[in-house]
Amino acid sequence: MKVLNITEFYSERGGGVRSHLTHKGHVSCQLGHELVVVAPGPEDSEETLTWRSPAAGPWETKPARVIRIAGPSLPYDPTYHLLWRVDKVRALIGRERPDVLEIDSPYVAAASALSVPRAHFGVRTFVWHADFIDTYVRRALEPRLGRATGVAVEPLWAMVRTIARGCDATFVAGRWMASKLRAHGLPRVTFLPFGVERSRFAPDARDPEVRRSLLGPGREEAALLVGVGRFAVEKRWEVVLDAFVKLRRQRDAVLVLYGDGPERAAMQARVAGRDDVRFAGFERDRAKLAAALASADVLVHGCPYETFGFAVAEAMSVGLPVVVPDAGGANELADDGSAERYPAGDAGAAAKAIARMLDRATLDRDGVRASAARAAARLPSVREQFERTYDAYADLLRRV
Repeated sequence: MKVLNITEFYSERGGGVRSHLTHKGHVSCQLGHELVVVAPGPEDSEETLTWRSPAAGPWETKPARVIRIAGPSLPYDPTYHLLWRVDKVRALIGRERPDVLEIDSPYVAAASALSVPRAHFGVRTFVWHADFIDTYVRRALEPRLGRATGVAVEPLWAMVRTIARGCDATFVAGRWMASKLRAHGLPRVTFLPFGVERSRFAPDARDPEVRRSLLGPGREEAALLVGVGRFAVEKRWEVVLDAFVKLRRQRDAVLVLYGDGPERAAMQARVAGRDDVRFAGFERDRAKLAAALASADVLVHGCPYETFGFAVAEAMSVGLPVVVPDAGGANELADDGSAERYPAGDAGAAAKAIARMLDRATLDRDGVRASAARAAARLPSVREQFERTYDAYADLLRRV
């Protein structure tokens, strides 16, 4: 089977969609399928996806391709680019003739894919990676429009319904988001949860030396908190930082943040002068990230908008308890036996939730960590995720 994924959510730095498609390329090869990713970039290019096996073998080249189409960088985050050459996209799809044409973002990528004649592909699908309407537009309008915000954003939901009606299925990784999409009138919504790299993100990744290094000299008895994600406005890092500052009035702790993005300077300014908040940058080595998570005491999360929540799932998979907002994908993933929730956006409540979680972990560390790992084990592995995806494709193709 040949699948072509088209997306604008493809950063030069990394990110959830890019990681998702990289995993997909690796598993597609294992399953005997071909994957082509079409995304914007700084210049026209074509490359082959590579993947390092957890078995510590050499770099293996996989026959999944990434075709970049040159487009201008976006002002908020210049590591993302605009997919503006609809003519090139249409010509490329006509040349590749995929069995499955999959849309991974709702902007120009969707318009391009919807304009391609049916003769150029087998089935067309739509993956709902992020709720841009409520994450950005509703949040910006509600302070000014109040209850009228729903009316203001309805044209955007109408656009999303148009995309979904032009596709044979819409895939979404969260049950809560699947229900939301159906409530907004999207047809043929299918729940397909994302998977976890359990071979890497496992409890045995815990390393006392990594923990000592992250805490720093003289802080061996401090609690180690971590946060992982893109440094962007929708991730609500200000809630995490403010909660940590409040927590430190009562407890010795260190906060280590993994990630990068356009809000990094603002985040650093918010905690300027502190030696207990460390910015570790974007960690490309997945084994090192797994060791950091497994060696920490709590993952603190601020984003209430995510469809799934990779950072939360990976933290739970290594046995790390989590503190999350009471909304979005993080809330859905969180397990009562290993999580504390707080009202989204409330830094004071988040600080109290972190304190409760640290108390619970002190009383029963092994039990809390085992509960987190059990909850993550209910999620599919990455391979199982894409096996289910290809089964869904095959079912759709049988119907055409």
